[in-house]
Amino acid sequence: MPVKAKKVEKTEVVTQENPVVSPVTTPVVAPVVPVAQPMNPRPAFVRPFDHAQGKPPMNNYPPRPTYNVPQNLGEVESITGYLDDSTDGHGVLRPHFSPSEKDTYISSMVVRRLGLRPGDYVEGTARKPKENERYYALVTVTKVNGKAPSETHKRIKFHNLTPIYPIQRISLEMGAQPLSNRVIDLVAPIGRGQRGMIVAPPKAGKTTIMKDMVTGIAKNYPEIHLMAVLIGERPEEVTDIRRHLEMVTKESEIRGECAASNFDEPAEDQTRVAEIALERAKRLVEEGKDVVILLDSITRLARAYNLAIPTSGRTLSGGFDPAALYPPKRFFGAARKMEDGGSLTIIGTALVDTGSRMDELIYEEFKGTGNMELVLDRRLSERRIFPAIDVYKSGTRKEDLLFSGSEYQNIVVMRRMLDMLNDDERTSVLV
Repeated sequence: MPVKAKKVEKTEVVTQENPVVSPVTTPVVAPVVPVAQPMNPRPAFVRPFDHAQGKPPMNNYPPRPTYNVPQNLGEVESITGYLDDSTDGHGVLRPHFSPSEKDTYISSMVVRRLGLRPGDYVEGTARKPKENERYYALVTVTKVNGKAPSETHKRIKFHNLTPIYPIQRISLEMGAQPLSNRVIDLVAPIGRGQRGMIVAPPKAGKTTIMKDMVTGIAKNYPEIHLMAVLIGERPEEVTDIRRHLEMVTKESEIRGECAASNFDEPAEDQTRVAEIALERAKRLVEEGKDVVILLDSITRLARAYNLAIPTSGRTLSGGFDPAALYPPKRFFGAARKMEDGGSLTIIGTALVDTGSRMDELIYEEFKGTGNMELVLDRRLSERRIFPAIDVYKSGTRKEDLLFSGSEYQNIVVMRRMLDMLNDDERTSVLV
């Protein structure tokens, strides 16, 4: 009997594109799909998670090789200096405001970690430079501005302080002598935070007046920090003023500081000395201290910037670049009285009647920026009348804030009486 063939059923497999009809005669084997590997497979050296301890491993990477740091750092000595920053973030400690052989290098990491600012007075230890090194290498920092390094981050920034009018008078009078201090107290009083200018022709006695002012401030106010900034000065005058400042500030809370550059030094060094000295004064004001800077002179500082900065392509009369006016104005404009305590007083000298058109231009640009002017007269000095102060042209803005009511009335009466005299008689009658 013939065997009947079984009827083969047909199934249809429908895909997304074209339907295909195929008989199911053989078993279909599924294709082998490769398993995708992770993008960042765990390396073989990674320690697995310790489920028994319930803690992940401390380090999933092999230990780094250790380097033996040499314990012998060479000859180490104590160092002190003022921080001078650079454009790339690192700093250099200058022992005397100007470049020297004992400058110490501070890395940018240390500057950021300790919160150091330009002008900070840093104390610590450093290693002497090797044959191929230029600077001393900083080892440790023990103090910053006389305090622990951990307190540097608590300081407020100078530009965040609120400036106000000077309201505390600085009395320079010490008795019968010197007369210049008494005359200044009467005709052009100085307050804490004053921005004063001594307008002086050559050989009018401005250096003597500045030394008398230093003596009066140091004797009457030992808590005020005195600084002398001498730009482009003669070497013998630098020595004289530095020794005088050290002598009169022996009993002060902080010894007076002198930042000086000679006239034979490059213009870049002269401007750098002035900038470090200004930053040093700002750091003291941030701590609530009163600082007085005697700048000699604004004219030579502006001349140095005129040679140091890149030219802007514009030239004023006398060959002066207008871009060179901003840095000295920034220096002079830093003087102010702070509402929350502290003050920065700057008394700068401006040279006139020198025969230079540039000097006249500098004086005219700075004439309206100060709030106190002490004008010296060459005719009085030629007649040997000292101090050679022009009483009529000298004065202080808002001077009524520096005197009591009765004192100010007496000053007004004195001014009216002197106004009745001739120009050549006012100073001679007053002294």
